[in-house]
Amino acid sequence: MNIELGQVSRWYGNVVAVNDVTMTVGPGVTGLLGPNGAGKSTLLHMMAGFLAPSTGTATLDGKKIWRNHQIYRSIGLVPEREAVYGFLTGWQFVLSSARLHRLPSPEDAAAKALAMVEMEDAKERRIETYSKGMRQRVKVAAALVHDPQVLLLDEPFNGMDPRQRLHLMDLVKELGAAGRTILFSSHILEEVERVAQQIEVLVAGRHAASGDFREIRRRMTDRPHLFHVRSSDDRRLAAALIADPSSGAVSVGEAGLEVQAVDFRRFTWLLPRVARDAGVSVWQVSPADEDLESVFSYLISGSTR
Repeated sequence: MNIELGQVSRWYGNVVAVNDVTMTVGPGVTGLLGPNGAGKSTLLHMMAGFLAPSTGTATLDGKKIWRNHQIYRSIGLVPEREAVYGFLTGWQFVLSSARLHRLPSPEDAAAKALAMVEMEDAKERRIETYSKGMRQRVKVAAALVHDPQVLLLDEPFNGMDPRQRLHLMDLVKELGAAGRTILFSSHILEEVERVAQQIEVLVAGRHAASGDFREIRRRMTDRPHLFHVRSSDDRRLAAALIADPSSGAVSVGEAGLEVQAVDFRRFTWLLPRVARDAGVSVWQVSPADEDLESVFSYLISGSTR
């Protein structure tokens, strides 16, 4: 099944959460990558039919999603927010989801879903006693209970210990390999790389980039990088660096050198050699723009060129 977004926007008053996004998500595992506040949850909720687009269209195999109750037979959603009742046991929570879907054998479906996320041993405990990772897994079980062809996961690996995370990652990959359409959001590139075949990048509500993880990683690595450098002779080192085209701009201040490297690989190779030849001792090299906002902002600026 294919989810298609056509020039979708969603705003709340004067705040634009999603801005003119066109995207197709097909069978397999797709990662929705972006910093916190990028609009990932809003986009997922529109795909799930829980929010109406302010403009544009959201369809599943050509059928409109909004106000189409039949869609819920095909879609499972795991929201980022806690959407569980603490007074219920894990079994009761997943069983209630199976009954809401009017499955012919809700008990069997609930048992199968809990087994898929390895929650059989804790199913009789109240959810309020669960750890964050356990609550995440029981939410996944509730979303899987009706065997949906489309699975939408909002930051599903948050709060899980390493073993739980690896198991759920393997489960997501297995479901995608079986032909389901799976979209999961994350702000961690390595998390998306491990699971997804396709990556869609969302920044400030806009669709910034699309491709497999190798392409996205290359674009992140090849962007201009800004470094702070402290050395025994900043002016001599600056003069040597500016002569090479890998350094786009070099400035000297009280805190040391600030160097913009337009060719990341060559700059990292060049710096120690230039310093050695100039007789300069390099004391510190630190990135000045490695936060996620800077990386993703570069991707979105590239998409508008």
